[in-house]
Amino acid sequence: MTDLETRAAPSRAGALRRAAPALLGYAAVRALGLVALALWSAARDKSAYTLLTARWDALWYTRVAELGYGYEVRLANGDVHSNLAFFPLLPWLERLVTAVSPLSYADGGFLVGLVASLAAAWGIFAVADHVYGRRAGVCAVLLWAVLPVGIVQSMAYSESLFTALAAWSLYAVLTGRWVTAGTLALLAGLTRPVGMAVVAAVWVAGIASFARERHAGPSPRERDDADRPGPRTRRVLGMLLAPLGTAGYVLWVGHRTGKGPLGYLDVQAGWRNGFDGGYAFARFVAEKFTSFPSALAGAGLIAGVASVVWLYVVGVRQRQPLPLLVYTGVVTALALCASSYFGSKPRLLMPAFPLLLPLALALVRLRLRRSALVIGLVAVASAVYGAFWLNGSGPP
Repeated sequence: MTDLETRAAPSRAGALRRAAPALLGYAAVRALGLVALALWSAARDKSAYTLLTARWDALWYTRVAELGYGYEVRLANGDVHSNLAFFPLLPWLERLVTAVSPLSYADGGFLVGLVASLAAAWGIFAVADHVYGRRAGVCAVLLWAVLPVGIVQSMAYSESLFTALAAWSLYAVLTGRWVTAGTLALLAGLTRPVGMAVVAAVWVAGIASFARERHAGPSPRERDDADRPGPRTRRVLGMLLAPLGTAGYVLWVGHRTGKGPLGYLDVQAGWRNGFDGGYAFARFVAEKFTSFPSALAGAGLIAGVASVVWLYVVGVRQRQPLPLLVYTGVVTALALCASSYFGSKPRLLMPAFPLLLPLALALVRLRLRRSALVIGLVAVASAVYGAFWLNGSGPP
């Protein structure tokens, strides 16, 4: 794979200016999505703001922020939905916003999601720009914005917060900022269970860096670091920090439930979530072929999964840096091979932004006017679909 230090990091003074086109484009796409949602919701006599802040998972997060952990719902079939399934960083931030402002917990969740989505867009740009250049960075951000499930980026959900932390942690790894990478990985691990993907990326990159030093000597950047105290110590410290968020919360849940280190798995089982290698998802897809209309949906699901796998393979062939491949592989495996609610799988894949890098490079090869036309058309389709989807009966 390519060396981590493929391109020098820009100075802090110029970083925002360099990312400005990507951030402005991202804001425009998300504004289009919110306008479409407002119009569609008004036509159906619904509140767009309620859909964004006070339904499904957003309600669970605000309950944690307001009441703490311990709330659960027992269903008629025996399932137990416990709020221990929801990691604490987003509720903590909602509580912080409420403590320092007159906003409600739901308002705080929306504000955190809004700020985090911009931070995520900037982080995605930073990673893509570092590896492939500025125009690829802009295209990657716009592609992330126009995902069919992109409306989730504007919700009081944890996906935007997690993606921001993951992207900037990966960028810190790519630029050799190990303590920053580990700290951000720790915070990502307090945000979603898939935080282990960021931990894996930090650890694999760290081990690979040590192995490269041993067999080929230090890189030019590492030789420069040798003049400063403890470059290896910072790398080890970053690797030690990375898993503390995920491990800490999982162990706390095990202690809280009295079921030991595996207690969190029991909590997830109450939601019928678990890792079965993709068996439940495969059975769900197979059942679509029992009748002709649903067979079209089954074929679409197979095409979607094949596209995700293909994009990952292309990323490998294009020699994406090892941390990106590890991170994307873990996020994708957890999304596709878990027995969770099947309608949420596109949302669970949303943090796997390196899958978009091959498409970003393809857009870079087009003329600017043509690539802008493609993004514009897809943005309109995404806005309409997001409004339709969020006004549906099931959770995203």
